[in-house]
Amino acid sequence: MDLSKEEFDDKFRTSLDEIIKEMAENSEIDVKKFYGMTLFLENLAFFSPVLYGLLEDARK
Repeated sequence: MDLSKEEFDDKFRTSLDEIIKEMAENSEIDVKKFYGMTLFLENLAFFSPVLYGLLEDARK
């Protein structure tokens, strides 16, 4: 299955948003760890074009 850069970015961000939502709804997760993980996931979302490029290069 081939994804365009825009489709990859959209699906990747949607997945990360779902992870953050699930963490927010889980009362067992410490607030400090939640904020740290959210920051990490938001940074991953910011670099999704780079990740897409790396995946495309590895596939070739």
